Amino acid sequence: MTTDASEAVEIRDALLRLRRGTGLPVAFGGLLEAGQRMRISELSGTATHALRSLVVTSGTGLGGKTVALARPCVVTEYSVSRQISHEYDAPVAAEGLRSVLAVPVVVRHRVRGVLYGALRTSLPLGGRMLDAAVEAARDVERALAVRDEARTLAAGAGAGPGWERVREAHAALRSLAPRIADPELRAEVLGACALLADESAGPPRVRLAPREVDVLACVAAGATNAVAAERLGVTPETVKGYLRSAMRKLRARTRGEAVVAARRAGWLP
Repeated sequence: MTTDASEAVEIRDALLRLRRGTGLPVAFGGLLEAGQRMRISELSGTATHALRSLVVTSGTGLGGKTVALARPCVVTEYSVSRQISHEYDAPVAAEGLRSVLAVPVVVRHRVRGVLYGALRTSLPLGGRMLDAAVEAARDVERALAVRDEARTLAAGAGAGPGWERVREAHAALRSLAPRIADPELRAEVLGACALLADESAGPPRVRLAPREVDVLACVAAGATNAVAAERLGVTPETVKGYLRSAMRKLRARTRGEAVVAARRAGWLP
């Protein structure tokens, strides 16, 4: 499996966040391909192309150790470290790297990639630097999880899963979509939502704002205002405001009536 354009954007953005958060001048990384091999596809702050497209096998070098253990690993002097094997010393030396950290990207208990940060001097890396690198990896994990869910739902929308499960998935995707930085991935997720809600059947006669649909999707999945607020990253008062607005447009007197009307209008599954 190769890295597609939107996944490359997520990794590239995460590397920039890693450099900002850690102060490390060099970052690079990539996703796993078939057979537990990771290809370094994105570089940030490098002076050469020595690391580009380098294939790292599970268990070998610093990144391969990170893949095998599914946890962050750090070395202070890469070329002589006894903690790792040394299959990749030549490209690492060509880039002039000495202190290197590697953090795994883990989705549903499976390592999907590795992000690296590095110095060209021999200094300890850890503490806040490692925490910032891990947080950058978490961002990639969330984006990959959303993409996986969108692909699964889009592929299986016609397979007849229980409607409650479909509605829960729809609500989860609607709440995640606004947090996605990559516009291509965000559009793909919203497209999966449209497929689930059958919005493609034609423009609904009642026009709702995106956030009104987000709130109604949470309500349809059984969420309280407080839970909906947590999922959407807003306050409960904001949720109430969107819900009141949607109810007014749908001419509904209760939350339940609003959900029914939204389904009839094609906004919800």
